[in-house]
Amino acid sequence: MAVRALLHYALEVPDQTVGEKFYRSFGLVDETGRDGAVHLRPAPLKRESVLLYGGPRKRLHPLPFGAPGDDYEATVESIPRAGGREIDPPRGAPEGGFWLRDPDGNLVTIREETPAAPPPDPPLRLNSPGHIARQAERGAPEATVTASPRRLGHVLLFTPDVDRQLDFYTRVLGMKLSDRCQTIIAFLRCTTDHHNVAFLTSRGPGFHHGSFEVGSVDEIAMGALRMQQSGFEPGWGLGRHVIGSNFFYYIRDPWGSFAEYFHDLDYIPEHCAWQPRDFPAGDALYRWGPPVPEDFGLNRELEG
Repeated sequence: MAVRALLHYALEVPDQTVGEKFYRSFGLVDETGRDGAVHLRPAPLKRESVLLYGGPRKRLHPLPFGAPGDDYEATVESIPRAGGREIDPPRGAPEGGFWLRDPDGNLVTIREETPAAPPPDPPLRLNSPGHIARQAERGAPEATVTASPRRLGHVLLFTPDVDRQLDFYTRVLGMKLSDRCQTIIAFLRCTTDHHNVAFLTSRGPGFHHGSFEVGSVDEIAMGALRMQQSGFEPGWGLGRHVIGSNFFYYIRDPWGSFAEYFHDLDYIPEHCAWQPRDFPAGDALYRWGPPVPEDFGLNRELEG
């Protein structure tokens, strides 16, 4: 029993128009929806990755996970045995699925589906010592290049109790712990990605960021440049994480949280004998990059 995919994330935001502009500048495209939400997706996919609902303040809406066929049946049958309790779906929710709340009160739904994978990129043609993949060809990107997210990779949520969330998502939903850093942050997976959900300690619950895969470090940097030119405040990067190993750049969204471009994340085959590591505090955020902004770990949903 286990969920097999993070399908999307949904936020309630005070201005859907501003939110749509942010994510379109980030590289997502609109997907038709009839539920009052703004639906946004990576261009290579037909399924939405972000939904924006109107509301008085920014907060997380239902977090949907997918489990196809037999995995879905096994998961929903095992949840009550593991201590999870099914609840009624909220008004206006799509039909189907199994609904419950995690220990922080976040609404979670399990659906009998998995998202389609984007088509593979051609191999990167990079020159390195003793390995020449690009000959008689200039490698710098054109000035018009920008980021084109391929897929949603993960979300990071604030929590007042990392261990309590870790217990729920592994024991009740069948996710696997990939790595952690003491009681500061924990990374869990339900796919071959190093992580699909992570939890960062805070005084209360909240949404920190959603992260999208792009095709190169150049694409990260060019996407970051376009966001700055579009008037969005720069966040943090370019840098490289220790836990997960990916290159990153974070852009502040209009509500004090972030959207992240990532490239080159650790890959963990399903039946790999991966041993989670408890990293020291100094490795919690990054190996190299600019200094961490003072408010990077601030949960603005607790303000006011």
